Amino acid sequence: MQVADDFDDAIRLLRDYSGADADLAGVILEVVRVTGASVSTMGFLAEETISASDRSVARLDEAQFDLGEGPCWDAVSTGAPVSLPDLRAAPARWPALEAMLRSEPIGAVHAFPMLVGSLAMGALDLYHVEPYELDDVETRQAAAIAEVLGRHVLRRALVRVVDREPPRDDSPFSRRIVHQATGFVVGQLGVSVDEATLLIQGMAFSTDRSMREVGQDILNGSRRFEVRENMIEDER
Repeated sequence: MQVADDFDDAIRLLRDYSGADADLAGVILEVVRVTGASVSTMGFLAEETISASDRSVARLDEAQFDLGEGPCWDAVSTGAPVSLPDLRAAPARWPALEAMLRSEPIGAVHAFPMLVGSLAMGALDLYHVEPYELDDVETRQAAAIAEVLGRHVLRRALVRVVDREPPRDDSPFSRRIVHQATGFVVGQLGVSVDEATLLIQGMAFSTDRSMREVGQDILNGSRRFEVRENMIEDER
């Protein structure tokens, strides 16, 4: 059967994958009948989108990272798939993310954890513009792809450690700016990393911007924070 042959070929390709990580989503869309896909690391590895099929999917990934909630987080924390075949009819699960999910051309979301043993490497998120329920075959295939991807991203991380590669800045999804800005705020205010992250997160949410955009403002000096009378104030 052609579908089975295509899937087996895709699994073999992913197991031996040596191409650009940004192209991973395209390989997935060739065998899973959805309109969008993303591959993101979190949990055991640093938070990062390593591949997204389109800008809408990339924005949703970034929003999940910024807000700390969403299907990918639930999949990683539970170690089980999270499926919302009809997003518009589903009960609210992620209050902060809900408005963005409904504003994008997304009708269904399916998230699969990328596991290596008991370690969560991240999540494979699948999207469809219309309500769409994965059948049993598609669910098994997506879970198998997520398992292979988990091993791929772990190998990728270990190679960088062994070869002492510096973090890449050429990825359009890199969150290096957020990490740098967090360190900048820690040094500026003398707060903890968690407090600095929360401060950037709150500023992004209150101004309807991404954490990367706020982080860039902090790094270029157009946004500063100061402590006055035990209160942190935004200085622009």
